[in-house]
Amino acid sequence: MSQATGGLPARVREPRSSAAGLLVLFHGRGADENDLFPLLELIDPEGRLLGVTPRAPLSLPPGGAHWYVVREIGYPDRATFDAAYAAASSWLDELASSSGIGPERTVLGGFSQGAVMAYALGLGAGRPRPAGLLALSGFLPTVEGFELDLESKPAPRTAIGHGSYDPIIAPEWGRRAARALAEAGFDTRFHESPLPHAIDPGFLREASPWLLEALPEPPTA
Repeated sequence: MSQATGGLPARVREPRSSAAGLLVLFHGRGADENDLFPLLELIDPEGRLLGVTPRAPLSLPPGGAHWYVVREIGYPDRATFDAAYAAASSWLDELASSSGIGPERTVLGGFSQGAVMAYALGLGAGRPRPAGLLALSGFLPTVEGFELDLESKPAPRTAIGHGSYDPIIAPEWGRRAARALAEAGFDTRFHESPLPHAIDPGFLREASPWLLEALPEPPTA
């Protein structure tokens, strides 16, 4: 069931005990908050984390929710990207405040457009750094007036997955992101799967324990 959380509708999976961290997954183009919700269990099978999947703010043809207008791969439409980035930034900040789980105990992830938003929200200039990033079939965005900051520390541990036969966002975009982050000193893991524009559950099972190790131990009461 969806619920409003600071301006964006979202689905919430409560942890099975005191939350050790926060896991936020952003869906792809034309989907909604239900699309990646099952991945919360796959990534965090022990239920240690508060899991949240928000819905993008735009409704565009051919349907579903969108984070920005696609004009050219790699280069999101400025006006719609800026609006979604501002809305998602405020939503994420409010979620951190209401949950009491700060960025240092947060993993941001997403698929396709959602991976682009995870990169933007986790690496945008002036944004707080999460503990980890999970980018599936996405790219580092280039938008006039928006800046990625790959120099500020700490650098999030980053897992990048991409399909070798992706006809929507070519795998070179994933490789390019992996190279840029590795050159900037990020602890980065990159994997290509023999898939089209899709998510490889095997990669998630393999990468998730490594990624979640980046979360610090929760504070004691």
